[in-house]
Amino acid sequence: MFTSTTALVRPFLLFALLLIFTLFVARLGFAIWQIERFTDFSSMVTLILNGLKIDLSTLGYLLILPGIVHPLLMLSKFQSTWLSALRAMFFFIFMAVLFFELATPAFINEYGFRPNRLFIEYLAYPDEVMKMLFNGHLLTIVVLCSLMMVSSPFIWRTVGKLTRTKKPIIAVTPSSSSLSFIMLFIVLFLCARGTVGHRPINPSFVYFSTDPLINSLTLNSIYSVAHAYKQFGNEKYASKLYGTMATEQVIKLVRQETGLNTQVFNNNAQPSFSARAPVYQGKPKNLVIILEESLGAQFVSSLGGLPLTPEIDKLNTEGWAFKNLYATGTRSVRGIEAVITGFTPTPARAVVKLDKSQHGFFTIASLLERNNYTTQFIYGGESHFDNMKGFFLGNGFSDIVDFNKIQNPQFVGSWGASDEDLFNQADIELSKLHKGDKPFLSFIFSSSNHDPFEIPSGKITPLAYSTAQLALYDSKELLRHQAIQYADYALGKFIDQAKKQPYWQDTIFIIVADHDARALGNDLVPIKNFHIPGVILNSGNKHLSDERIVSQIDLAPTLLSLMGVTNDSPMIGRDLNNTQIKGRAVMQYADNFAYMTDEDVTILQPQKPPVNFDYSLKKKKLEPKAINAKLAEIALAHALWGSLAYENQWYSSKTE
Repeated sequence: MFTSTTALVRPFLLFALLLIFTLFVARLGFAIWQIERFTDFSSMVTLILNGLKIDLSTLGYLLILPGIVHPLLMLSKFQSTWLSALRAMFFFIFMAVLFFELATPAFINEYGFRPNRLFIEYLAYPDEVMKMLFNGHLLTIVVLCSLMMVSSPFIWRTVGKLTRTKKPIIAVTPSSSSLSFIMLFIVLFLCARGTVGHRPINPSFVYFSTDPLINSLTLNSIYSVAHAYKQFGNEKYASKLYGTMATEQVIKLVRQETGLNTQVFNNNAQPSFSARAPVYQGKPKNLVIILEESLGAQFVSSLGGLPLTPEIDKLNTEGWAFKNLYATGTRSVRGIEAVITGFTPTPARAVVKLDKSQHGFFTIASLLERNNYTTQFIYGGESHFDNMKGFFLGNGFSDIVDFNKIQNPQFVGSWGASDEDLFNQADIELSKLHKGDKPFLSFIFSSSNHDPFEIPSGKITPLAYSTAQLALYDSKELLRHQAIQYADYALGKFIDQAKKQPYWQDTIFIIVADHDARALGNDLVPIKNFHIPGVILNSGNKHLSDERIVSQIDLAPTLLSLMGVTNDSPMIGRDLNNTQIKGRAVMQYADNFAYMTDEDVTILQPQKPPVNFDYSLKKKKLEPKAINAKLAEIALAHALWGSLAYENQWYSSKTE
């Protein structure tokens, strides 16, 4: 049986080795070609090792279907026919991989990275592409076609030897077929998944550089194109859901709502950057952003919620506290998108995960980097989750500190090191940054308040509930409450420690949630579940309880102003230091978009007319009212803005 099993598995093993070797040689060749882009030899080694992970994943996807069918068909009387088909599949798989690798040098020369979404986008314009290729890249076409033609007979013969089409294979028994099936399925599945951790492999998993070309070389080209194709499904465009508006009118209305004048925010085909002078004119200050996982206002007593966060309640009495701050969405990446980039929410996935925004996309880090800041991201878990690492490295963050760099974590859960361990490491990192000769940005993202709510024991005393309250919560919700108590405890402990450190004096801190725990209810947009805490410490102002309606996209412009950094960016958020600015917030809930002001809420739904509501901040209820045509137009402009800015690449981090 084992001899038969070996014979069944052998073609796939040999073909895998051939393909892996080919991709290894190609990647090594590209790395040597671009050797000046590498800072040291270890980067080259990391490229090769990380590239192997992607190659194995690619192999798993390419071979998993023929791999699990092969042992079953070899039981039949059509062995020779199947082996011929297998030979043809191996041939076309290898030639496809070879084609993309051979096309890579020309693509790198043209665009600066491996083939990606552009490779697919251009297929929609065959006439233009053919003219471009034959007029400007004729030599490339000739070389590519020649290499493919010369190599194809050799590849055909090679895969023929692997599949042994000239010899009948040894007898295959049901037991050997079953064993081969199980072996191939498990191996290829694990290869495709790329990891036995919580999440399958993705480009961010292997990215390690701030150079987009080096990161793209870590992939192989067929994987890069396939991943870009998959990402197309994530890019829903607002105009297809909510209706259209002239681009000039979108820009006009969005500009109007920023509170900026026409000289600052242009009405040209491509909107200009909005260079806004800061209110603080002294030496630029450091910034620490603490993003708290899943911490809605419903858990904060000073915001009308449960008494689970005494530390945040205390901080709200010390700093600039936002009483009516609203998240833009219901996922962490949406919160990151709003706080770090100031980008408006869209019906597509957050820009953290979209293809066009992986480098050259504006973030507060890219702006501060241009202003000679050191930029850092600190996370207790795996930074490649939700593509955070890839997005940050491509857009202004120079240093990533995640689970692998947490020193001696005392408690590790499903999502990584506990918040105490995270903040202990943050204190170490901030002390190092303070000793440097540059101002710094440090973005700290907590994770303890996340299902399955694993926290170290003995740190908090669970809240005492009445019998009536206990009837409202199941056991999982009670665990969530304890995780929130712990997250608040760890945050307070860190802030108390930070106040004693030298870096505190010149550093602005902001504590803000990424989103609420859950968005429930039957409202088109459950606005009460978008209400989150947010407080700025060390702003240079006295304690302020800000009652205005505020959006997450307003935080970055406000912080830059407090830091003394000119806001030279495409952000449309408001500088809340201007006390004359009225409130407004934008929210995306699945495919519904809400624009909220002090007076009204307009909600846009796919292929439906806009609807208008009153929203009581006290009752937290939407009450239907007659449509406000002016507000509906403003809401549509903001719903369309994000898709237009993304598609037309208006949201660049560069200022050409």
